[in-house]
Amino acid sequence: MTTNTPTATNGSSSPSFAGFEQADFDVFHIEGLEERMAAIQQLIRPKFQQIGEALATDLAVHAGNEMFLHVAKHARRTVNPPKDTWLAVCANKRGYKAHPHFQLGLFDDHLFLWFALIYEAPNKKTIAQAYLNQIDDVIASIPAGYRISLDHTKKESLSVDQMDEQAWKDALTRFRDVQKAELLVGRHIPVGDPLLKDGKALYEMAASTFEALMPLYRLSLV
Repeated sequence: MTTNTPTATNGSSSPSFAGFEQADFDVFHIEGLEERMAAIQQLIRPKFQQIGEALATDLAVHAGNEMFLHVAKHARRTVNPPKDTWLAVCANKRGYKAHPHFQLGLFDDHLFLWFALIYEAPNKKTIAQAYLNQIDDVIASIPAGYRISLDHTKKESLSVDQMDEQAWKDALTRFRDVQKAELLVGRHIPVGDPLLKDGKALYEMAASTFEALMPLYRLSLV
């Protein structure tokens, strides 16, 4: 379950967003589902709402259509507390998992910024093939230092600087052919980086990251 926020198609800034503190990341060390969820709701979700609304408005400008904010509720969990939490922005008002979307979220040791295509996307085979057909453009569009993940539930990711064309082909082929395979491209910011506590600078970095990933987003709309 998510919350939805329609956005205008103007640029935006996030002056009320104060950034993330160590306490926000320490939430994931709290034992117990109810206790951890209460901390997420109290500490993290208000910040997600603030920065997410601004990012959705900014993304709408670049995408050329209305974009909607979804804040993860983790409503299906009954026993195990979440080990990460996130916001997502996409062009669909009702949900994001089946659609190309942008994510900002937290694990206990880093903040992640992703353009995300997860396994629920019904047309992921078509998207993967579109990327494979334009593999040179796809590789060239991703800035140095960005990262790739093939599973949104895991912390592990790989720097695109370590990937040659064959590695990209292998990743995209797996994304196309394996039902549960995913493709996420973006950046990590480790805990302790001063940027996390600077709300304005963090927002600007997130917005610029998503803008840089917009060519991948557009190519996914097949």
